[in-house]
Amino acid sequence: MNRYQILIEYDGTSRIGWQVQKKGESIQKILQNILSKILKEKIKIHGSGRTDKNVHSIEQSAHFDLSSKIMNVHSLIKTLNYFLNKKNISILKIIKKNNQFHARHSAKKRSYIYLIRNNISKSVLNRNREWHIISKIDVNLIKKGASKLLGTHDFSTFRASNCNSNSPIKTIYKINISKKNNLIKIRFVSKSFLKSQVRSMVGCLKYLGEKKWTLDRFEQVFKSKNRKYCAPLAPPHGLYLEKVTY
Repeated sequence: MNRYQILIEYDGTSRIGWQVQKKGESIQKILQNILSKILKEKIKIHGSGRTDKNVHSIEQSAHFDLSSKIMNVHSLIKTLNYFLNKKNISILKIIKKNNQFHARHSAKKRSYIYLIRNNISKSVLNRNREWHIISKIDVNLIKKGASKLLGTHDFSTFRASNCNSNSPIKTIYKINISKKNNLIKIRFVSKSFLKSQVRSMVGCLKYLGEKKWTLDRFEQVFKSKNRKYCAPLAPPHGLYLEKVTY
């Protein structure tokens, strides 16, 4: 068998998420159906991880196995994108890998970006691609809060009740926060994340930035390890899987 890694960009709007489910159209299902049709072989795709309903991807990573060798990658990408672009999905690259490569298990780092439009006016062009918040957010304050999340911790406060991870202990390597033209960009880097962890952290940082919480309150909520104290989740449409590093 020949193993191939694919890098995928997609707009998650109106999709049920990455993973195939009984009802609804997922990114994984669309890709599998079109790849199987074009390659004339039943294809099963393994992603680097799941993205939830309405979450986007700048560069999702996945792999699939194929009995034959792809002779013209450039031509295949063009053919696939002819069909996939209509679904707001694009194949960026197809890379031949050895059979030990696994899109999920071989990953060393994953980075997510969250976008917040902090302005009185909503962007009509990006309304499904960022969180619009009118109340003023203190970026310096959320930077102080984010610094408390760096390192290895028990992130139970930010863990969804239906999370399947074996442990709530995760390590966040980096958090970068910037603001330009009323757009706040928050980047999180870790080997892996709990279900809803990023959106939960952003929701709590938003409360801090709006001064609904003090920095002490933010830290107390984090250290409580209790989901019931978490602020409301940030909406999914502001979240992007940015990159998976191997």
